[in-house]
Amino acid sequence: MIKIAICDDEKNIRSYLTSLIRGHKAECEITEYASADEYLSSGMGHDLLFLDIELKGSVSGMEMARQIRGMEQIKQPIIIFVTGYEKYVYDAFDVEALGYLVKPVNEQKFTEVFSRAQDKILSEAEQKKKTLLIQYAGANKVIPLDDIYYMESQKHKVVLYIKDGDKAYTDRLEYYAKIGELEEELQGYFCRIHKGYLVNLSCVDEYGRTEIMLTNGDKLPLSKYKYEDFVKAYLHFMQQGDRH
Repeated sequence: MIKIAICDDEKNIRSYLTSLIRGHKAECEITEYASADEYLSSGMGHDLLFLDIELKGSVSGMEMARQIRGMEQIKQPIIIFVTGYEKYVYDAFDVEALGYLVKPVNEQKFTEVFSRAQDKILSEAEQKKKTLLIQYAGANKVIPLDDIYYMESQKHKVVLYIKDGDKAYTDRLEYYAKIGELEEELQGYFCRIHKGYLVNLSCVDEYGRTEIMLTNGDKLPLSKYKYEDFVKAYLHFMQQGDRH
């Protein structure tokens, strides 16, 4: 589901853009705003923002875009400017806008810009699925799933065994988490092979009835209760062509 905001003081433009988006049959949620103040007090959190550069009110569209880009704590939307004048186009680069639409909005140009935005949003969402966000040493840390060999449950913590660049040894990273919740979150990439272990399916080198050998040489116990589920998950993973 793509969350889209349209911020323009002209109701007819908002309605027209909404109808163009609906025409693409994209799975999305559209919210319209008539001013910068209305948008900024909404809590934001959109994937895509169509923004009128010449917004009337205390804050112009360009100023609003600069404010948004300065807010580190919020989700940064893709911005597409909607303008009556091409002279503003160069300013769009200052706030990393994906593109611009000149009023009256041309349908073909809209399709081109909207498709680019959609591809970018979906590609980022796909990439996000392949990372793990953890709280470590008082900060948020993003770890690519491909960098994790396996996870081990230890009391209230989970230990990640991580590939350390080009070095031959494995790094350990401990943080507070529940292995059951990780099992659910990472389904399709990782598999629970034992009460205490989640293994990265792309790191499995070989397996038997009671043990799994990983590509780094580590051996992990395979529970007899988990054997059948593991084999199914592994074969499905291999069929997807995701093994690296």
